[in-house]
Amino acid sequence: MFGISGEHLLILAIVLLIFGPRRLPELGNTLGKAMKNFKDALSGVEEAKYRRIDEEKEAKKEEKSETQKG
Repeated sequence: MFGISGEHLLILAIVLLIFGPRRLPELGNTLGKAMKNFKDALSGVEEAKYRRIDEEKEAKKEEKSETQKG
């Protein structure tokens, strides 16, 4: 399920050398927040797209009802 290979260990060692063990939790926290913000932004774009589609449908319904009345 969750295997750690030699490449994973090498990357972890390089990250530890660059950032140090004290800054590693801060780096993980920052990375997690960035990923959450990115996902929230993507879902916001999708919501806006669906909202625009719904608004276009409503406008078409209103146009049809106005043409039938008038």
